[in-house]
Amino acid sequence: MEADELIRARYVALEGVLDERQRRLYAAVEAKVLGHGGVKRVHEATGVARGSILAGLKELGQGVETVAGASRRIRRAGAGRKKLIEQDPGVREALERLVEPVTRGDPESPLRWTCKSLMQLSRELSARGHKISHVSVGVLLKDLGYSLQGNRKTLEGASHPDRNAQFEFINGKIEAALGAAQPVISVDTKKKELVGQFKNGGKEWRPQGQPELVNVHDFVDDELGRANPYGVYDLGSNSAWVSVGTDHDTASFAVATVRRWWFAMGQALYPNAKMLMITADGGGSNGSRVRLWKLELQRLADELAMPIHVSHFPPGTSKWNKIEHRLFSHISLNWRGRPLISHEVIVSLIAATTTRKGLKVMAQLDTTLYPKGIKVSDDEFASIRLARDDFHGEWNYTITPNPT
Repeated sequence: MEADELIRARYVALEGVLDERQRRLYAAVEAKVLGHGGVKRVHEATGVARGSILAGLKELGQGVETVAGASRRIRRAGAGRKKLIEQDPGVREALERLVEPVTRGDPESPLRWTCKSLMQLSRELSARGHKISHVSVGVLLKDLGYSLQGNRKTLEGASHPDRNAQFEFINGKIEAALGAAQPVISVDTKKKELVGQFKNGGKEWRPQGQPELVNVHDFVDDELGRANPYGVYDLGSNSAWVSVGTDHDTASFAVATVRRWWFAMGQALYPNAKMLMITADGGGSNGSRVRLWKLELQRLADELAMPIHVSHFPPGTSKWNKIEHRLFSHISLNWRGRPLISHEVIVSLIAATTTRKGLKVMAQLDTTLYPKGIKVSDDEFASIRLARDDFHGEWNYTITPNPT
């Protein structure tokens, strides 16, 4: 095998200065010198494809052009396999139409995925006149920003019969608001975090053999407690505000965060705003059935002197909320493998979160006390200027300010 090692050494030494044709001819010369079995041995030593070596041998047999001034073109004009998109320009749009009805997740996020298999997509595209292999479907899906996930990641159980219709309703509202240069925000509470020297999922680069030491048991530290990050993601500006609460996650805390976002960021971004649209989950502190949420929004509408429209996602579909993919997932990536040793550290890590698309995040600690169990009386609820939409008014409604 000493000869093969020499071939490999020579090839490595010349590889950087040889073009495609020269590599092919060099490999062919080595194979011709070796004689029987030379193609295989040169292929294994250099990695040059067998087809290329055979093509080089054919050129050697025909005589290599050495005339001074001969064309240096490696391939003739238009040679080489055409890209799939060039062969069938309509296949991209056809694939998008095929997977869009069952697309799961935010269409503009890196977490976009589809639950159809590559083989199934290939067969369905072929049936529509687009001949494409399942391998090429996978390549094209990645180019389009999709990834194939296992069922464990996508099972949701029973869903509301109007789930898709609500999605379309929300999208229509968002497009109309953004088209009119009005603020649209997505709100939610991120998972509560233990504060202290506790294990945090993920890994980060550290000197070998020197992992971060954390507590064995995840018992709440009585002094530090937990952190409740509540986020506001602005769809129009790709920016966000996060309040890190130290007390309870209540509707008052949720609306207080929206208020902080508006005066810290939103007011400057939308000086001509005439309304505010909020998309939120159907449960939690900003749930569609929470009376205190609506009462606090009435107070905010009065303060801002503009109506607030709210659209809730159907039950069991919280991961469709854009804040999950455009903000919270990036925060989790940013602090992975790091113990959240204090509230100040949490605020700093959240504020340092960014993305390739230019996400800007502001964060602030909120030490206000938000007591649980506040009841909203019937009279208080009746005072809310609540106008429910004709389509699922329990999910879609507008709160208008009281006359000044």
